[in-house]
Amino acid sequence: MYADICGMLGIQYPIIQGAMAWISDASLVSAVSEAGGLGVLATGHLDAEGCVKAVKEIRERTDKPFAVNIMLLSQLADELVQAVCEEKVPVVTTGAGSPGKYMKSFKDANIKVLPVAPSVAIAKRMEKDGADAVIAEGCESGGHVGKITTMALVPQVVDALNIPVIAAGGIADGRGMAACRMLGASAFQVGTRFLVANECTVHPNYKARIIKAKDIDTTTTGASTGHPVRVIRNRLARKFEELEKNNADTSELDALGRGALRKAVVEGDIDNGSVMSGQIAGLVNREQSAGEIIKEMYSQYKAILQGMDF
Repeated sequence: MYADICGMLGIQYPIIQGAMAWISDASLVSAVSEAGGLGVLATGHLDAEGCVKAVKEIRERTDKPFAVNIMLLSQLADELVQAVCEEKVPVVTTGAGSPGKYMKSFKDANIKVLPVAPSVAIAKRMEKDGADAVIAEGCESGGHVGKITTMALVPQVVDALNIPVIAAGGIADGRGMAACRMLGASAFQVGTRFLVANECTVHPNYKARIIKAKDIDTTTTGASTGHPVRVIRNRLARKFEELEKNNADTSELDALGRGALRKAVVEGDIDNGSVMSGQIAGLVNREQSAGEIIKEMYSQYKAILQGMDF
């Protein structure tokens, strides 16, 4: 049974933009929301003041619904939660923990809560904590990843829950959306394809590297720390792999990764920076506006479903 995610969130298309630290800013978020999807502001690099400033800028650019993502392991999580509740943002997505301790605050502010879950057990916990829907994210996605593929994870989460499931990881076109729909997903989170949106302010070198990427160009680093990250293979990734091969101390790995994402996103250093990307990068081959991306994906998705003989 598929839920009306669009009705729940007040959006036109069941497409949610993935939160990407240093990348998902007011420019990208407002463009996605204005085009009928759900833009998601990343706060992994922001404090409460920066979050509020970005929220106000989004509202200056669009009157459509949007979301704010909060990484719950952050030392700033408490103040970020307070900020989004005071601003009464429409939707919050969460990662790296359970939003249970904040759920009353979110509900009192009339905020819809969509936690990311990399496993059935975590998804069930999120439902118990009061989530409105769960984002089941497979390991094909960029950035921090779990261990289960989208194809295996989504149907198991769908079967285990009574709330809507949003599929994430490895979705870059209408075919991916249709596949996840068949698995029971009610909506779809897309990250890597929005990296090359015209409104995405990531450094041009980063965009060019995504467009150049082939199917085998991503790898995961940091598995030994318990927090693996999917990135485009480069000099930095090879350093990580060498250190982990030699059983380097976690502190040495943390030092290598510190500031690496900003180095790639802001400075455009795609050799020594962390170029986070999903495995689907090989399908991303040109820059478009956020609106063009959404309409193209949705049109292809609808055409596939209408052409199916059920």
